[in-house]
Amino acid sequence: MTMLDAPFTEPPLETASPRAPGDPTKRELLARMIRVDHAGEYGAARIYAGQIAVLGHTDKGPILQHMKEQEQVHLDTFAAAIADRGVRPSALLPLWHVAGFALGVGTALLGSRAAMACTVAVEEVIDEHYAEQAAALGEDERALRDVIERFRREELEHRDIGLEHEAEKAPGYRILTALIKAGCKVAIRLSERV
Repeated sequence: MTMLDAPFTEPPLETASPRAPGDPTKRELLARMIRVDHAGEYGAARIYAGQIAVLGHTDKGPILQHMKEQEQVHLDTFAAAIADRGVRPSALLPLWHVAGFALGVGTALLGSRAAMACTVAVEEVIDEHYAEQAAALGEDERALRDVIERFRREELEHRDIGLEHEAEKAPGYRILTALIKAGCKVAIRLSERV
């Protein structure tokens, strides 16, 4: 069940409130969110670049290009937020540059179904991640919450595209998606702080 299926709860009136001792301040929380979202969208764009490098000449090329273009809009939006809010980008961007492209190429070399399985795995993790962020943002950060919710809907569209293009028929689908999901979760935790 995704957060879109869960019962509606009112967003908090103010982000990071109430705040217990040891909880991040509003500025720290927002910096983590923007940093990790920028890093994640950077990695996603690199995954699609890798998949396009292998499958761009096939019938999957236009589909992959569509998803990459949406990820680029997401990346550009968070790059602007980094600049506007004075947030330090993740120091791990060079790693995500290589790792994202390698994941894209690697899954595409396994075939278009594996590439689509990669999309499903990544987007399911991002759906949960964005849902948690949206729930943590108060009315004082409504504009950021609206952006995250819009991007979340587009990420779910990507997941659905992957499923429509036989992701679940990829050899070793369950193992492949479990490994990719685990990697994404580690990347999220690292990029929030580093």
